Amino acid sequence: MEIEAETKKNSLENMFKVGAHYGYSKSRRHPSVKSFIYGTKNRTEIIDLDQVYGLLLKAREFVSTLAVNGKQILFSGNKPEAKESVLSTAVALGMPYSKERWIGGTLTNFSEIKKRVARLEELKSKKQAGELNIYTKKERAILDKEIASLERFFDGLVKMKSLPAAIFLVDPKKESTAVREAKRMRLPIIALAGSDCDISQIEYPIVANDASRSSIKFFVDEIASAYREGKEKENGNNGSDQKSTG
Repeated sequence: MEIEAETKKNSLENMFKVGAHYGYSKSRRHPSVKSFIYGTKNRTEIIDLDQVYGLLLKAREFVSTLAVNGKQILFSGNKPEAKESVLSTAVALGMPYSKERWIGGTLTNFSEIKKRVARLEELKSKKQAGELNIYTKKERAILDKEIASLERFFDGLVKMKSLPAAIFLVDPKKESTAVREAKRMRLPIIALAGSDCDISQIEYPIVANDASRSSIKFFVDEIASAYREGKEKENGNNGSDQKSTG
């Protein structure tokens, strides 16, 4: 119990340091987050970090479970404050990601998305093998332009060979298309959601500051940590299975 209390204390202190408790003004608050508002300071609503900690634990537990079962999470956070943390974390975990903006149909029209990804992989493979050298300079320029365009929007989806088990979003209000597609495909959503977000559609919301880089990085790192812990459990279980069968 003492270890749990110390862990919670450290987490709350770290959340406070990164400004996770800052919401938006009361006029921007979505009704679904009302119970998470602690008070108001200088016209800015203050989010109850004690409740945020509970939400974070639930999200971490779910993410860890996904990792234990070798499941994939699609990461998306395309606003400037979130892009760097989300991209680097997804790459480090070997997870698919939305790099530039959410492409309509990423989940609901996945068969078409796979075709675009396959085209990207085909062109990159041919270029690397020198197979595009048979074309004229003008034709190669056109193909290079196509590769650049495909890379911009689909490079992050190359690892997504099938629909993910869940999606992780920063700011579900901004990522509303992703939310709609996930709901339609019945995929659970984990999201860092500011006080202006509708969390009624989010299975694992983390109500906290989704506008500052430091706050976003803190929560993205927490999700990454939970996934790594789950992978360690998976590897441990695999080792045990191998011993028992050997």
